[in-house]
Amino acid sequence: MTIRNSDRFIIAFNRIEKSLEKISGLSNYMPFSRLIDKTKNMNAIIRKFEVDLRECADLRNAIVHRRTDIDYAIAEPHDNIVELIEYIERELSKPVTVGDMFQRKVHTLRASDSLEKGLKLIHEQRFNQIPIYENRKFIGLITAVGITYWLADKGTEEIISREMPTLLDIYYHEKQKNTYRFVEKDLSVYEAEEYFRKSVVGGKRLEALLITENGRPEEKLLGIITPLDLMKID
Repeated sequence: MTIRNSDRFIIAFNRIEKSLEKISGLSNYMPFSRLIDKTKNMNAIIRKFEVDLRECADLRNAIVHRRTDIDYAIAEPHDNIVELIEYIERELSKPVTVGDMFQRKVHTLRASDSLEKGLKLIHEQRFNQIPIYENRKFIGLITAVGITYWLADKGTEEIISREMPTLLDIYYHEKQKNTYRFVEKDLSVYEAEEYFRKSVVGGKRLEALLITENGRPEEKLLGIITPLDLMKID
């Protein structure tokens, strides 16, 4: 027996409504539009799909409240609408996390390593950011832009060859040092996108999100996310 689009739509919509009730923590009934208002500041997925959810609520009302027979729906949603609401439902019930998508081996260097070693890693791996540590303590993020500024300020090859600087020297020369943020591995990908977007709006570019178990810098680094990484999955 083929399930109608209207039935698939209502099933997904009801599951979303239950998810919103759970997120809100409310036990009493609340209209769907109010649930969105209540929960959108708590969940990045709801914020991303807010317009779609409100439009789906209008369609749900048309299907449910204007039905004149158990086997008759006044509107049968298009396949793409059903696929969209089912996708939103899956994202809400089991969101893709940064750990799911970006957990991988991260190349790090010691703060006492030379600039030459950092440049070699950038050349071989095509990195733009390198986390640096000293005695297992996180020091900061070396960026390709920061290295470029250092080279421009210091000038000639003669200066560099006479006394090769360390990565810590480069880090102290970074114009903006707090261009990273530690995040827990269970953070949703949508929340990660928002961190980068808000940093641009706020006028302070975020170079990377550094993933650890609970978002603490003293924990093992499990992955790294750059704005380019997120652009690749859109």
